[in-house]
Amino acid sequence: MGGGILALALSILVAVTLGPADVSLVNVRDVLFNHLGLADIPVRLSKNAIVWEERLPRALVAAACGAGLGLCGVIMQSLLRNPLADPFVLGISSGASTGAVIVGVLGVGGAALGLSGGAFIGSLVAFGLVLLLARLSGGNNDRIILAGVASTQLFSALTSFVIFAFADSDETRGVMFWLLGSLEGVRWDDVTLCAVVVFLGTAVCLHFAYVLDAFSFGDDVAASLGISVAKVRLLLLVVTAIITATLVSVAGAIGFVGLVLPHAARFLVGPRHSRLIPATALMGAVFMVWVDAVSRVAFAPTPLPVGVGTALVGVPAFIVILSRRRRAQ
Repeated sequence: MGGGILALALSILVAVTLGPADVSLVNVRDVLFNHLGLADIPVRLSKNAIVWEERLPRALVAAACGAGLGLCGVIMQSLLRNPLADPFVLGISSGASTGAVIVGVLGVGGAALGLSGGAFIGSLVAFGLVLLLARLSGGNNDRIILAGVASTQLFSALTSFVIFAFADSDETRGVMFWLLGSLEGVRWDDVTLCAVVVFLGTAVCLHFAYVLDAFSFGDDVAASLGISVAKVRLLLLVVTAIITATLVSVAGAIGFVGLVLPHAARFLVGPRHSRLIPATALMGAVFMVWVDAVSRVAFAPTPLPVGVGTALVGVPAFIVILSRRRRAQ
């Protein structure tokens, strides 16, 4: 854990130095000291703006997204007892896409909502639909996953329909770039929102770590230990939905983080959730900071959507994990 925290801090500091404009670690240190009130060091206004207003918030939001999505992946895989479950299995990403498109293309809500507000509302609507469908069909794990698949297809179709029927080329390009995952233009209020939601979500999940250990052996085992299976599952699903909806509303759809990182963390710390949850959060944070940094500089001055970067790294990593699991069996 200590090594993970140190790696995260160093990753954020180094990531802030990467980009078209030349910024050194000394510049980053001076800017941080000035804004934290630890010193009064002369720093050029341009470097101060680059570090404090642009790159540092972006790195911190990337870390929060990685930690939150990794955390949600752990919870989903444990609750649903499915190693392929990830934060988007409940259709939350597709609902966010539809909400963002309705605001961005149709202008519903306009400036009052914005893409982020529309995405958040769309995410919650999709999650509510999944819970309704799952309840009507029995409510077990398989039904929840099937309801998530149905919701994903529905909202993906709605997104495509709105873009095809009403968007012009410029709107289509802008919305699609956002949907692929983008940390462009994040600000300190986004940092605060993401950090608070991820921190509170992690605290709740750690509180139920022993319950998640029991869920790994099935609902019957959990019930025999005095756990209210339905209530706890609903609570943790709501927590993961809120975390995912918040992160998607800020950064767009970022795939494979919640699918791959929990498996990687299990190789390091084992399956006990008291260790697995913080380890996955730290690994996800470090992973996303570096993916965002590389995506930002790989095709400079045009940044690569961070969701594309996570998929390019996540798919090969997941193939390696699957091959190792097969050899272990």
